[in-house]
Amino acid sequence: MSSDDLLASLHQGLTDLGEDPGTHPCQTYLDYLALLSQWNQAYSLTGIRDRQQMLTHHIFDSLAVLPFIRGTACLDVGSGAGLPGLILALARPAQNWCLLDSNSKKVRFLRQAVLELHINNVDVVQVRVEDYHPDTGYSTIISRALTDLPTFYQYVISLVQKPGRIIAMKGARLEPELRELRTAGITYSVHALQVPGLDKQRHLVVIDSN
Repeated sequence: MSSDDLLASLHQGLTDLGEDPGTHPCQTYLDYLALLSQWNQAYSLTGIRDRQQMLTHHIFDSLAVLPFIRGTACLDVGSGAGLPGLILALARPAQNWCLLDSNSKKVRFLRQAVLELHINNVDVVQVRVEDYHPDTGYSTIISRALTDLPTFYQYVISLVQKPGRIIAMKGARLEPELRELRTAGITYSVHALQVPGLDKQRHLVVIDSN
């Protein structure tokens, strides 16, 4: 797929998400995909190689959660290749993002991406979340398929502000994990997402801390 075709697909996907492409750093999204593809040759950061699939599974999948982000101090736990945190930081430069990951090769990629893409609202921290003790809490904490919901909640509940929000990006099979949350007395809401070009089910589980 040519760069022009990819850009056209990006514009259409943003429109389908209810976003104005003119307010997004579209070329930077594509530069990110180019950098990810380059690093993939040596480090296998993602199993997806096709740029169009990357656009759907990485860019659109990340941007679909934009309406649920709260506040300006945000944490992406287990960020991996920067998904969703790096993409959300590009979309909303007024928010400050911390990208947390314990994997050294992924952290090297994240730091290189921040440098090459001139991203000024991102910090990258290499640490396991259970060993992370920041000075202040976060207004939104998010993760994409890091672990099961009860474990994720236990990892991050001490890191979230009050009020604040914990968000888990999930697929289709949720009920066993949701049952555990209910048993533990944890209140949540579930939101189905429509990701342009993606025929798989995506859900957000949102836990508000009051």
